[in-house]
Amino acid sequence: MTGLAIMAKAGAADYTRDPTRWGSADVAAHFPDFEHVDVRTSGAVIRLRHGGSGPPLLLVHGNPQNHSCWYKIAARLAKHYHVILPDLRGYGDSSLPEAGENNINFSFRAMAQDLLEIMDQLGYEKFFVAGHDRGGRTVHRMCMDHPERIGKVCLMDIIPNHYVWNNTTKAWAVGTWHWGFMAQPEPFPERLISAVPAEYFIKSRMMIRGGTGLGFLTDTAMAEYIRCYTLKTITGSCRDYRATATCDFEMDTADKDKKLEMPLMLLWGARGHSPDRAQKFLEIWRNYALNIQVTDPLDAGHYMQEEIPDRIHDHFAAFFAG
Repeated sequence: MTGLAIMAKAGAADYTRDPTRWGSADVAAHFPDFEHVDVRTSGAVIRLRHGGSGPPLLLVHGNPQNHSCWYKIAARLAKHYHVILPDLRGYGDSSLPEAGENNINFSFRAMAQDLLEIMDQLGYEKFFVAGHDRGGRTVHRMCMDHPERIGKVCLMDIIPNHYVWNNTTKAWAVGTWHWGFMAQPEPFPERLISAVPAEYFIKSRMMIRGGTGLGFLTDTAMAEYIRCYTLKTITGSCRDYRATATCDFEMDTADKDKKLEMPLMLLWGARGHSPDRAQKFLEIWRNYALNIQVTDPLDAGHYMQEEIPDRIHDHFAAFFAG
């Protein structure tokens, strides 16, 4: 069915025999009939799940999560789409490449390249894609660099990097403290984050950023996020944030006048942003995209695919139809 460059593949017994490597059977149960594999790209080894049939739909996670964050909607979407769920390089169970000069190997361009190569291996020249949080920023860069590959795109709860860095405020700096903290030179933030249990940092991070508490999270989901939040993932995510403040910003500045032209759906959690950013969300994006077809400020926080999965599923089904 595929031409994936598979390095390893999980079978049903692996979730009992080697849960540290592959995760639990409880997590796997959320993704029935999905293939669970490690795939080599030119720059990394990417852990992913994929399953279903129909038009290709690539879904990209954010921080501090991994591809399992789509667990409440993936199986339903797979009834109508071939759903591809990768871990970004450095995140989840994907490998940790060397940082490279100026953290270039963790730029959104580099992370997008992994995903494009995976879609190439699957035989898809063009596809639908949605990205949340860091995944949304990766997808935004993908759309700027390779617009011919994208049929339709959904960007979830992000404002363009170029706007963020050029419109900082005291409220943003306090509320989005991790942008500056995680961008500090290696290994300063890695050591501080590693000094506390993974559960503490993940819950603190999601509580502060989410805006609506953590009641929507299942014990299975949290256990999977904790399993994957090793020093490898902490290092990868910090390199991601370092790149955002350096080489990504240089790329975004060079492309500040480049506007997306493909059909774009914007979804954002009105309760996960400061009031001024929530109100200006659409206005901001109109400076970066020409074909915004669907916008919806949702009565939710940042982690919307877990908090209001039915709404997100219905938005995806309506927007990506046809």
